[in-house]
Amino acid sequence: MNLNDRTAAPWVAVPESRERETLSLLLRNRGVQVMEVPLVAILDTPDPQPVLAWLKRFIADPPLLLVLLTGEGLRRLLALAEKNELREQFVEKLGRVQTLCRGPKPEKVLMELGLKTTFRAAVATSTGVLAAAQPLELAGKRVALQLYGEEPNPLLVNGLLAKGATLDIVAPYVYASQEDEAKVAAFINILAAGEVGVLAFTSQSQFKRLQEVANKRELQAELADGMRKTVLAAVGPIVKVQLEQAGYPVAIMPERLYFMKPLVTEIVKFLGLESEVVS
Repeated sequence: MNLNDRTAAPWVAVPESRERETLSLLLRNRGVQVMEVPLVAILDTPDPQPVLAWLKRFIADPPLLLVLLTGEGLRRLLALAEKNELREQFVEKLGRVQTLCRGPKPEKVLMELGLKTTFRAAVATSTGVLAAAQPLELAGKRVALQLYGEEPNPLLVNGLLAKGATLDIVAPYVYASQEDEAKVAAFINILAAGEVGVLAFTSQSQFKRLQEVANKRELQAELADGMRKTVLAAVGPIVKVQLEQAGYPVAIMPERLYFMKPLVTEIVKFLGLESEVVS
């Protein structure tokens, strides 16, 4: 279902970003009417081919240094590598190169892979990255640089080039367009009209995105009204606390395991559709 085709309630609105389609399928297979919501502030780059080419170059000829500006960027690279059956090779080469992280988020992703950060900026800015790179001998060396969205970052690029580095730049994700923002605003009005039965939150960023668009479009009252009219589901206690601290009680949450399938089970149970499971 899309936002312009709504005829029956209650709908379960699914604002999942990375695994939206998976959650939607799990719910539909259990007889639930699903409304997919574009609550995504960050998207894969529209053309993955340059990113895939970058991955292949990285694997074939690893650089001396990989500069990681965001954890999101590294996760998107890993996802594309996995999709193209290159993840194992990418991670293996990643373990061989020196890494310079702008902040704790890319460092956390490396840790999840069992890898350690070589260098970390003392201040999480482009200037901080350049300061961390200052002692390194980069003249004539290849440096891979993962950008923050599509931001060309001339300060950082020019600073690394001034040290004599040869750059191989990759931009694995983009930020949502104004059109996507308009769809979020439309969804807020649908909420306010009471046309959503259950709204399922699986990450803190989803509610933040709703707030961001509501503030920008002056829809704060509509969002508050809609949230109060709608049964809220949370994948786990962190999301539940976020919503309840904002004044919106959560009615549905898994008891122990905080993942997609337990959340689906609880939503189905709440809707009384347990006997309508579709194989």
